[in-house]
Amino acid sequence: MSGNCPATGAPTRNQRLSDGMREMLDGYLSIDQYGLIGNLHTAAMVGMDGSIDFMCWPEFDSPSVFCRLLDKDKGGHFAITPAHASTTSKQQYLPFSNVLSTKFLCEDGVGVVTDFMHRPRPHSRSHRHMMPWLVRGVEVIRGEMTFDLECFPAFDYARTTHTLDLNRVEDAERARPQWHADDAQNSIFQSVFLHWDQAEQNTESYNGTERAVFTPAVVQHSEGLGNTSNAADREAQTAVHAMDLRYVVGCMGGGAGDGACPLVRLTAADHGGKLGQGVTSRFTLCEGQRVFFVLRTVPDVGVAALRAGGGGSNDVAAYLAKYDPALSMKYVETLLEDTLLYWLGWIRSCTYFGRWLENVERSALILKLLTYEPTGAVVAAVTFSLPEAIGDAGRNWDYRFTWVRDSAFTMYAFMRLGLNKEAKKYMEFVGRLCREKNPDGGLQIMYTLRGGREMAELELRHLSGYRNCAPVRIGNGAADHLQLDIYGELLDAVYLYNKFSQPLSYDEWVNIRALVDYVCTNYNQPDMGIWEVRGQRQNFTYSKVQCWVAIDRGLRLVDKRDFPCHDKERWRQTRDALYEEIMNRAWNSDLEMFTQSYESTDTLDAAVLAMPLVFFCAGTDPRFVKTMRRIMLPPHHGGLTANNLVFRYNAVHTDDGLNGEEGTFSLCTFWLAEALSRASTADITLLYKAQVIIDEMIMYGNHVGLFSEEIDKSGKHLGNFPQAFTHIALISAAFNVDRALKSNKHRP
Repeated sequence: MSGNCPATGAPTRNQRLSDGMREMLDGYLSIDQYGLIGNLHTAAMVGMDGSIDFMCWPEFDSPSVFCRLLDKDKGGHFAITPAHASTTSKQQYLPFSNVLSTKFLCEDGVGVVTDFMHRPRPHSRSHRHMMPWLVRGVEVIRGEMTFDLECFPAFDYARTTHTLDLNRVEDAERARPQWHADDAQNSIFQSVFLHWDQAEQNTESYNGTERAVFTPAVVQHSEGLGNTSNAADREAQTAVHAMDLRYVVGCMGGGAGDGACPLVRLTAADHGGKLGQGVTSRFTLCEGQRVFFVLRTVPDVGVAALRAGGGGSNDVAAYLAKYDPALSMKYVETLLEDTLLYWLGWIRSCTYFGRWLENVERSALILKLLTYEPTGAVVAAVTFSLPEAIGDAGRNWDYRFTWVRDSAFTMYAFMRLGLNKEAKKYMEFVGRLCREKNPDGGLQIMYTLRGGREMAELELRHLSGYRNCAPVRIGNGAADHLQLDIYGELLDAVYLYNKFSQPLSYDEWVNIRALVDYVCTNYNQPDMGIWEVRGQRQNFTYSKVQCWVAIDRGLRLVDKRDFPCHDKERWRQTRDALYEEIMNRAWNSDLEMFTQSYESTDTLDAAVLAMPLVFFCAGTDPRFVKTMRRIMLPPHHGGLTANNLVFRYNAVHTDDGLNGEEGTFSLCTFWLAEALSRASTADITLLYKAQVIIDEMIMYGNHVGLFSEEIDKSGKHLGNFPQAFTHIALISAAFNVDRALKSNKHRP
């Protein structure tokens, strides 16, 4: 599109690019129109229109500050978008990083918004600690462009009011920092930001003359997250702190305006959510000009915590020197360079060089973003209550916790890519969970990011939900479910960790041995299954298979490591008896398929595609091949596949305790591709089919390679986003299909 980019006067509804992009969905963007940034403590979703519509702060499971994604009117947002509608937008990650670049283009100018959360540079001498800031850089690289900024926080899931103070920043006169020779020669900006010539010496900048301080009211809630006996969880899940927005403005000499810096001012404005005022700004940038906006928790919060803990004046001074440095253009650019180098250094450790390399690396980078650095736990997704079906099906859940299943699969994915440090960190987390088992000797299916057990589910009835798809839930009522499959997934990951990463210690073995004993005692119980149904417990086939895996991997560890095991014969007998039981009770000889459960003898479930993936049976086993081929049939012919996309089960004909339909499950589609590669040793055409499915699935990823949990009939993303499970399955399928293609001399 073309148009006159510069805009003057007060912004109007029909002028803005953002309004045009949201018009088709009544004020919302599609779920797949977002990129993700983060710092391994929390994350934010940035729309293609330049708006941050979701961010919990300061931790993944802390209350949201922006959640327009779940209520367009009350949720809150932080938008930087072109003032004129006749502008196109493009979004990408900077190479090998999780730094997000949103570019706006029209005839008269090209502008870029660069979003990131700081990560310290490896082995840095000056920035060894993380600055917990959200940083948004705005610049024009050709011509001229006018931007509108709107920052309207809605603290505590939009439940808490706040006040706004626009404080004048003292000593905000212009400064002229000089680039040093080593900066010009070594800076990564030379290769990434080619339009910023670091050889230029007459850089001019000034700090913003206003500082917007948002101070939320102190409110305590008697229900939901934060009402827990775990002190660390309580602190994180009730963290509602004052935040401030600052900015620094700069330009390079030789650009438009002869190096003069543009004028940027923040103005108080009312917000439709009526929770408190926000700030707006309209500013015009020319080529060579840029602004950095920094949103953070005000330092007073940290100072108060120090003093409450007995810290003295020296401790306070050290804290302020560390976390409240003077804001300058050079300092913020250094943080950006640190972050780029951190991600580049991390992904360089990846040892995978097969097909779909770019997609595998992006999935690895996203999985790293979903990792909670203090404990090594992996969050299932950064969002909560994005619907699995548009309408009133009620399939909206909070995924900001760590599932044993998801984390075990993530550990497997990292090990396959040679990223063993992450696997080691998670093993430490598992060791802690094993030392604090349930009274019956088992594990919960999910934990908080700090290993807590309490995550009470609560509906936020004041939020309308994404596209009016209520309810909006925080917490997760499935935490106390019995899902026996988690033991197989965990033991398989531990077995591979011992094989590919680091030998198990004796103490680790004692914990693992106790889990295998638990499985041998409890494998015959009905459970809620991998899909966490909210109907009746059943003897799910997938759960039984994973119980077999748990015992089998325990026996393999005994054989390979000669670990002591007094119940080895009992384990072996239980494993073999369970195998026979599955083959007898989960097989429907009339329909020639493995069924969803012992009770649902005519119901198909895509979870059984994992059978050859965990070496329960060969991919060429006739029973499995017949089941797989039935799954590949369309739903109206009794299958689960439509347009090469796989449903996890038929939601209409299956009692899962919920209403309505849902989309195809991306995890299951990748599982089908991997299963086809395992079966291809008997039929080479199946390997070609596997390759086609992966190629098509990658096509369904969004513009920056992110996947949600599900895909609907029109190809739109559904469910929480981005979802770890899907990216794990992509890595596994790519790795194994690529290996099958390389090992087969007659490639399709």
